[in-house]
Amino acid sequence: MTPAPTLTTARLTLRGPQKRDLAAFSAMVTNSVRMDAVGGRGTADDAWRAFISGIGHWHWHGYGFFMVIERATGIAAGRVGVINHIDWPQPELAWHMFDGFEGRSYAFEAACAVREWAGSTLGLEPLISMIAPANTRSIALATRLGAVEERRDTIDGENVIVFRHLSHNDPRVVAQAAGAIA
Repeated sequence: MTPAPTLTTARLTLRGPQKRDLAAFSAMVTNSVRMDAVGGRGTADDAWRAFISGIGHWHWHGYGFFMVIERATGIAAGRVGVINHIDWPQPELAWHMFDGFEGRSYAFEAACAVREWAGSTLGLEPLISMIAPANTRSIALATRLGAVEERRDTIDGENVIVFRHLSHNDPRVVAQAAGAIA
């Protein structure tokens, strides 16, 4: 369905979105309390539109959200990727883990793989992450990835902290990726 490549890590497969992923994505959009930190929960129609938009993003930009699949079970655990919506300052490294899959370092593992792919394959670096100040889990992940706060801004009507990630070939990132992707 998408031109997305398949990336693999020690525990995960990252691939483009497929029709079978819509149910897990819809559950996140409509039910997850974590949506409160990213604009609020939506309806099933909102989820469908966002899912289809994500597929279009791959075709428009050549990058987008990867579905994060737990290799041991084949279950969709979340989404991690590079997105760049209209009027955004530049491409963003972003993540959304589905309920029940947080706290396992899957977002970290997937973000390391995506950051490396985006830098080495697409030349997109250094990436940013735009995170709501109340989203402490995402702030902790950005910090763990080595990103530093660059500025505060308002994007799409939301107050965000813009974090700047390290380049994919920075020695600290290479060491991180070796442990996360192996």
